[in-house]
Amino acid sequence: MTVISPRDVSSTRRPPVFGILSTYPPTACGLATFSAALSTAVVALGGAARVVRIADGSVSTLPGVVGELENGSPSSMSAAARLLNEGDVAIIQHEYGIYGGSDGDEVLAVLGHLQVPAIVVAHTVLMHPTSHQRTVLERAAAIASQVVVMSNAARTRLCQVFDVDPQKVVTIPHGAATPGVVAPPAGRPTLLTWGLLGPGKGIERVIDAMVPLEHLQARPRYVVAGQTHPKVLALDGEAYRNARIEQAWRRGVAASVSVDASYRTVASLTSLVQSAAVVVLPYDSTDQVTSGVLVDAIAAGRPVVATAFPHAVELLKSGAGTVVEHDDQEALVSALARILNEPMIADAMATEARRLAPTMSWSVVADAYLVLADRLIAERLALV
Repeated sequence: MTVISPRDVSSTRRPPVFGILSTYPPTACGLATFSAALSTAVVALGGAARVVRIADGSVSTLPGVVGELENGSPSSMSAAARLLNEGDVAIIQHEYGIYGGSDGDEVLAVLGHLQVPAIVVAHTVLMHPTSHQRTVLERAAAIASQVVVMSNAARTRLCQVFDVDPQKVVTIPHGAATPGVVAPPAGRPTLLTWGLLGPGKGIERVIDAMVPLEHLQARPRYVVAGQTHPKVLALDGEAYRNARIEQAWRRGVAASVSVDASYRTVASLTSLVQSAAVVVLPYDSTDQVTSGVLVDAIAAGRPVVATAFPHAVELLKSGAGTVVEHDDQEALVSALARILNEPMIADAMATEARRLAPTMSWSVVADAYLVLADRLIAERLALV
């Protein structure tokens, strides 16, 4: 992992102005949430953020939003680049599905028009990309001054699977809010999964696990909190959510399972996470190298049980939780029962999570981006 030292706050140099290209609230997706939190943290540390959001038909009135990128419009791509060039450094959030063109290859046109140093943040690094997916990310990395990944697993994969200069790749963790941690309330323990809902979340694994867990003395309830992902809603409506509700009835655990689509503010979600006995991340993916929900769970000091996707394997190896194989239902039940039945194990996991939490705070993460920007600006000035 590349280590980035804290920024020298005594420096007389003006803090950098970031131009950020990303989805952005009110767009409902993890990337938008990430970019908004990073922008807020950068501003809190004295920097500035000018956001060009990817248009989705909604309107953002948030401060710092200076324009929109209309996918499929060459003139909009040029205009987006001009806006980004008004900052000192551009941060380009990269996901294949958010930009126009095949595998989001329109982002390359924006990158090609940039005159300021560019940081490409790779949120997805596939183990088995298609030929075109490989080309898009490799070309983006070649144009960029720096590529940021959020886990060691992502860095290793990017450098081994893709033709990317390892010297360009730096690891900066995914940020998280780090609220004060409170003990879960007395009473029936809660297993919690949250985030935008849709196929691939693996909720069915935990609903099936609730059948044997119903017989524990500490009989848990399972809360699935989150609205359906907008793209899933547009294609399939509430089919996945309704199927999970029907599954709970069929398995005889409907009274212990809540698939809750209520909108939650940051404060109410934080309270819910802190009240959980265990956060469960039963994702189908064996490829996921970045999980914001995982980072949030650890930052909240909650024990985690997750399927063995790469980011979970990496972050939970020191004891903040446990991982189980995707196809091992018995191991999932055993891991959950062990935490519920043995308070000392749950306490040890929560303690380790609280130890890790400060390294994940948004202020630490934003500071790392500011340090990186300072270096890129200095390198650019040295060439003039």
